[in-house]
Amino acid sequence: MSARRREAPAPAASPRPNEGAPCRAARPPPAAPGGAEQEQAPAAAPPAPAAAMVGREKELKIRFVPGCCELVEEDVDIPSRRVLITGATGLLGRAMFKEFHENNWNAVGCGYRRAQPRFEQINLLDSVAVHDIIHDFQPHVIVHCAAERRPDIVESQPDAASQLNVAASGNLAKEAAGVGAFLIYISTDYVFDGTSPPYKETDVPNPLNLYGKTKLEGEKAVLENNEAAAVLRIPVLYGEVERLEESAVTVMFDKVQFSNKSANMDHWQQRFPTNVKDVASVCRQLAEKRMLDPSVKGTFHWSGNEQMTKYEMACAIADAFNLPSSHLRPITDCPVVGALRPRNAQLDCSKLEMLGIGQRTPFRVGIKESLWPFLVDKRWRQTVFH
Repeated sequence: MSARRREAPAPAASPRPNEGAPCRAARPPPAAPGGAEQEQAPAAAPPAPAAAMVGREKELKIRFVPGCCELVEEDVDIPSRRVLITGATGLLGRAMFKEFHENNWNAVGCGYRRAQPRFEQINLLDSVAVHDIIHDFQPHVIVHCAAERRPDIVESQPDAASQLNVAASGNLAKEAAGVGAFLIYISTDYVFDGTSPPYKETDVPNPLNLYGKTKLEGEKAVLENNEAAAVLRIPVLYGEVERLEESAVTVMFDKVQFSNKSANMDHWQQRFPTNVKDVASVCRQLAEKRMLDPSVKGTFHWSGNEQMTKYEMACAIADAFNLPSSHLRPITDCPVVGALRPRNAQLDCSKLEMLGIGQRTPFRVGIKESLWPFLVDKRWRQTVFH
């Protein structure tokens, strides 16, 4: 167990504006905090030698000795590279925080409803609060994961979604430019209509639903306010969820497990399920590449490379856990309920691949890692994993 206290940081090695400004204490990695992607996260800095630090902090540790325990105060070095992550309590944000923290970045995560005690509680619609945390922490990189990402919710709450996906993103880009931070804005494959895949970054977007439109408007707001920023478009995500409903992929698990009841599964829309760990790794690689090369900016695509419908994903999940799939029924008709979805919005990822950036986890490997804690048959879980 440990508790940390701040000390005034020493100046960092990298020549940047306001480099000697006070820095928030580095935080320990979260134990998989929960959250929707409407939350926020940490900050980081450019590539500096591993030994270079922006300061030191005090860490209180409990030391156990025979018959008693004592509280010991130790100095802890703070990594010089600083990253601020919005949406840190969400599925992607949690993975993003962990990826940067475990790779020698001083990461600070922001969230809203579920932020404390692990993360900073910041309302991204509060421009003063956003300004204060950025100017206090002086991040070198900001990864903007926070968004209203559920298409049907966006359709029913368009004003609130636009405020978060567009207005807040533009303001964050402006504040990032003010301190010279590299902003990575997370966008979506839903900016395309799905009629002419695969899509390159230069292809003209044509979103079919309001969610895609707000994310596209968010892209424009970011690049208009910060021409040195990056936009990263990604498809449907899955990963180590706190509840199955966090992902459109993992939410199918109960239907897979309860084989005593038939379940209709979409077999029309072509998806490319992508592990949040891979997206987080790509963002870290992109940030580190940018620290070495200021020309790294603009729009990028990343995606898993296994094409599957929801029906095929469900069958793959069943196969990964040796479960039956005969109760799953493929529905090949275009869905008529909810927001319109593109048929196939496959992303061409060659631009990032040419930069030597990328990571892909095989779907059956990633989905097993993500879903085994939700197995109904606990005996199977204990036999296989313990």
